[in-house]
Amino acid sequence: MEEKRTGLFENGLIWFGAGVSIAEILTGTYLAPLGMGKGLAAIIVGHIIGCLMLFLAGVIGGKVRKSAMETVKMSFGQKGSILFAVLNVLQLVGWTAIMIYDGALAADGVMHTGRWIWCLVIGALIILWIVIGITNLGKINTVAMAALFILTLILCKVIFTGSGVGTPSDDSMTFGAAVELAVAMPLSWLPLISDYTREAKEPVKATAVSAVTYGIVSCWMYVIGMGAAIITGEYDIAQIMLKAGLGILGLLIIVFSTVTTTFLDAYSAGISSETVVSRWNGKHVAIVVTVIGTAAAIVYPMDNITDFLYLIGSVFAPMIAIQIADFFLLKQDKSSQAVHMPNMIIWVIGFVVYRILMNVDMPVGNTLPDMVITIILCLIAGKLIPEKNQKE
Repeated sequence: MEEKRTGLFENGLIWFGAGVSIAEILTGTYLAPLGMGKGLAAIIVGHIIGCLMLFLAGVIGGKVRKSAMETVKMSFGQKGSILFAVLNVLQLVGWTAIMIYDGALAADGVMHTGRWIWCLVIGALIILWIVIGITNLGKINTVAMAALFILTLILCKVIFTGSGVGTPSDDSMTFGAAVELAVAMPLSWLPLISDYTREAKEPVKATAVSAVTYGIVSCWMYVIGMGAAIITGEYDIAQIMLKAGLGILGLLIIVFSTVTTTFLDAYSAGISSETVVSRWNGKHVAIVVTVIGTAAAIVYPMDNITDFLYLIGSVFAPMIAIQIADFFLLKQDKSSQAVHMPNMIIWVIGFVVYRILMNVDMPVGNTLPDMVITIILCLIAGKLIPEKNQKE
C-alpha cells in the first residue's frame, strides 16, 4: 500500500494555521513603540530572514524524508542529536503551555467562565486534532482555516477603520530588537518544519509553499497586533476583540487559532521524542505534552514571552546554521558517528555569540550575524578536519 503523502495545498493549510496565532498578535503589540512605518519594516525584514532559514531547514528534511530531529543526526551524530531533541521537546512543551495560556486568557476576557475552563477546552480540542492525525486533517483543517481567514479579515477591518486614543511612538524598542522579535517566530518553527515536509509529495515545492504562506500570515498577525496597539492603544487581545465588537466571533478566532497552532507544537514534540527514545509512540507523547501544557497553563502565569523567544533563537539559530553548512555547502553526513565534537563545539560558540550579540543593536537583529559567523566556523572546520564519510 502506497504511503499517503501531503500535497502543496495541505502543507500550505498547515502553515496558514501555524501563522494565525494569538502569540503572533501579542508579539506584534510589543512593536507598537516603533510606530507603523518602522514597525512594518522590522516585521518584514525579520520574517524574510526567519522564513529563509525555515525554508532551508524544511528542504533538508523533505529531501532526505526525515523528521526535523532525525536530520540533526546528519550534523551532530546519533547521540549528539539527542541534546537537541530534548531541548526541542522542552521548548515545545513550553510553547504548548504558552499558547494554551494566551488562548485561555483571551477567551476568558470575552466570555468570563474562568481561565482554567478555557485551558481545559483548548487542551481537549488539541488532543482531538492529534487523534485525527496530520494526514487525515484535510477537510477539517480546510473548514477551520476558511473560518479563521474570514474572522481575521473582519478583525483587520475593525482595527484599521476604528479610532482610539492611539499609542505615540517612542524609543523603548530599537529597530534591531524589533527585527529580532520578528525573526524569533519563524525561528521557533525551525525544529518542526521537517516533521511536515518529509510527508510531502513534492518536498521542495511544499517547503516553499509552507515558508511563504507562514511568512505572509505571520507578518499579517504581527501587523494586527501592532496596529491594534498603535490605533486603539490596547494591548489585551480580549479587549481588542471586544472593542471590535467581535464577541462570540472573537471567541472562535481565539480558540481555533490557538488549537491549530498548538497542535503543531504538541505533534512535533511527540515526533522529536521518538529521536530520544525510539520505542515511544509520537502520538501518545503528543497527548501527554498537551496534558502537561494544559496543566502548566492553569498553574503558571506566562505573560511576557520575549525572553523565551530569545532563548529559542540562541539554541536553534546556530544549530540550523551548522545543518545548512553541512547539507548545502560541505555536503557531509555525520549520522554514522556517535557525537560529532567539532560541530558541538561550534554550536556552543554560536550559542555564546548569540547571547553576546543580544547586547549589540544591529539593524538586521542578531540571528543573521550569528548564523553567518557559525556557518563560516563550520566551513573552516570542514576544510581543516577531514571527514571520513562524505554524503553521496
